[in-house]
Amino acid sequence: MTLTSQEVRKHVMDYLEATECSIIEVSPIHVTVKLSPRADRMLTDRPYYWGFVERTGVDPETLSFTFVFDPEKYDSQASIEVPPTVNRSIGALNPPITGNPVMGATVDVEASTDLLNSESPESNVVHVPSSNPEDSILARYFGIVPALPRIGPGMIRREDIIYGSKRLQQIWSAAQDEGKCLYLFEDPGSRQRNTLFSAAYEPWLGVCYKVEMSCDLKREELHYLGISLTKGTIMDDFNEKISSREMTPRLPENVHIQPYELTVTAATDLLEAHLTSHLAELDYTWAEQARERLRVELAIIDIYYGELLKEPDEEKRLGTQEQYNRRRQETIWQYEPQIAVSAITYGLFHLRSL
Repeated sequence: MTLTSQEVRKHVMDYLEATECSIIEVSPIHVTVKLSPRADRMLTDRPYYWGFVERTGVDPETLSFTFVFDPEKYDSQASIEVPPTVNRSIGALNPPITGNPVMGATVDVEASTDLLNSESPESNVVHVPSSNPEDSILARYFGIVPALPRIGPGMIRREDIIYGSKRLQQIWSAAQDEGKCLYLFEDPGSRQRNTLFSAAYEPWLGVCYKVEMSCDLKREELHYLGISLTKGTIMDDFNEKISSREMTPRLPENVHIQPYELTVTAATDLLEAHLTSHLAELDYTWAEQARERLRVELAIIDIYYGELLKEPDEEKRLGTQEQYNRRRQETIWQYEPQIAVSAITYGLFHLRSL
């Protein structure tokens, strides 16, 4: 499985929009964004800074990034851009000194004034300082002051986000953690607000289960199940039923919720029983084949260590026995067929009749 650059872009843009980040610049191959405090906490790994913000109550300074989804195309476009025109005016080349003169070592107005006090005919000539820091007057006496790297919220960092990148995995993990539990209502539109009668919404419990079938090979399946908390009806393709509907986190106007007939705990038990019965009907030939491969591997291990365990030296024999047991446990862990079921996301959805 893989994703195209446009599919990766859609995932990232959906997350940035959901976390209310400020978009600075956007194109089909990149986006420059200033993270919201919510996204900054999840993506930048700055617990000490956010602890300082919480203790002092200061306004947080979030980081900015340029996320590139097609690095080759982005670099090719950047290489053909025309560099900005340099202002050659004296005012631009000889700006006024502000702050510590040691830090502005490329310009020395006082030294230039002393030189201009002489009656030399060259006194009216404006001396433009050299762009080389080694030629400045202060650099000759105090040495060159190296330029410090620009860090902090003012810097826009570039990161390439492609399928398999660490940042994309981090965004997916953040979205999974924050979107694990949902509580949504179907948006009825403007027409419902103007009607005389309130619309009845049916509550549904929706769960996305991940089924992992593993041995020395691995297979994963996603099952989107939904159950009505008023009727007890179970729907297998619940995700397809709600994907085309507009949802909102707030209860719409002129709408009421039907009373629950099932508790969330009882509905969860029914969904798990339904999924278990479905898994029981699957073909498990793969498990039988995995057990046969396991039997062969264990036989090879027994043959290999059979003679080594006959070592007369007790200390060597105990070391070999420990290695033999560890090797068998590792092989059983690798080849033994297993099925693991976990709930990835779940939520309560209040919908019109399905």
